[in-house]
Amino acid sequence: MPVFINNLQEYMPVDQNLEDLLTRVVMQALGDHEIPENTEVSIVFVDDEYIAGLNQQYRGIKGPTDVLSFAMLEGPAMPGDEEEPMLGDVIISLETAQRQAMEYGHSSTREVAYLTIHGVLHLLGYDHQNLPDKQKMRNQEKNILNRAGLSAPSDAGY
Repeated sequence: MPVFINNLQEYMPVDQNLEDLLTRVVMQALGDHEIPENTEVSIVFVDDEYIAGLNQQYRGIKGPTDVLSFAMLEGPAMPGDEEEPMLGDVIISLETAQRQAMEYGHSSTREVAYLTIHGVLHLLGYDHQNLPDKQKMRNQEKNILNRAGLSAPSDAGY
């Protein structure tokens, strides 16, 4: 399962250890589902200004957010999808992630891993619009975080 990481921001350094951790949590999230091994996921790190533009354009909401997911396997198949299916893109604002890490009292690494898992679960069709769906998604997030050796999120703020 190829995981492509693209850093488009200069706010926070992105090192190989973080990339390795995120690849591992993406693979754990996908491994819990029947996803072909050659499925690709893209993670893009941006700043608040960049994600605010996407948030306005695609959700009609002003201001930055922490993570946005853009699924590619929705709708009719495109030619070539069979060879290297692309699950989608997870866009993460590292500025917002760092603020949230401080607010919730854990590391930026843990917050970025959580946001990555959250975004990938959205690509897999999870949502949190109602309580049963939110609980199902949170259970998946906690399970993956625990397997990655990271503390599970408290319910506060999530």
